Amino acid sequence: MTEAGTNTDAAIAEAEKAERPPRETSPERIAPAIEAVLFSSARPVRERDLAELLDATAGAVTGALELLRGRTEEEGRGVRLEKVAGGWRFVTRPEFDALLRRFHEVSERSRLSLAALETLAIIAYRQPITLPEVQEIRGVNCASVLKTLFEKKLVTTAGKKAVVGTPFLYRTTPDFLMRFGLNELDELPRPEDLDADLAATLEAREIAAPTAGPPDIRVEPGEIADGPAPEEESELTPEPGAVPEE
Repeated sequence: MTEAGTNTDAAIAEAEKAERPPRETSPERIAPAIEAVLFSSARPVRERDLAELLDATAGAVTGALELLRGRTEEEGRGVRLEKVAGGWRFVTRPEFDALLRRFHEVSERSRLSLAALETLAIIAYRQPITLPEVQEIRGVNCASVLKTLFEKKLVTTAGKKAVVGTPFLYRTTPDFLMRFGLNELDELPRPEDLDADLAATLEAREIAAPTAGPPDIRVEPGEIADGPAPEEESELTPEPGAVPEE
């Protein structure tokens, strides 16, 4: 390309830039539009996508989101704004869970089995990881469990491992983050934190419900204590001359 052609392209780019209106910088002006987009979206929307859609600056989008989140945190609201899986979405409040299940006629929760949770936890903390490696940790065949996690879109493939047989590598998906309310994998609790939390929970239960000792029963002379007699005293001794019943 000649120098003249380069100068022409640069001039055209500058002209287009000059004709383009400046990006919106006011959070208040774009907050209603962001609210409408998030309300209509079935999945979390990233901030850069909102900025591109509304031709606004990143600062304006961030400010508008904080403005909306502050409004939904006010008392008496049925929804709230949360950041999950790298984006933003509106969700209903937990206290309305039973009401919404009754309204939508949802009788059962979609629960994961213990085997599925164990397999998913291994993949989440060790990803990317192969199926043989997962099975080595669990000590059982996990093929059917992995298929279930695939069907629920909680895990996906992440290439192949460069070893004999080139097995598939597996990792978690954005749906995994959404299912567990995480914005990113770094928010997963550390194993040492889980151990400390479990120990604190068990200690609190022991303090709240101490082991009860045997009741202090006092029998006055001439009184008969309620309840069955001790087992070693429950046998009857026949009187002299009496014949025991067969």
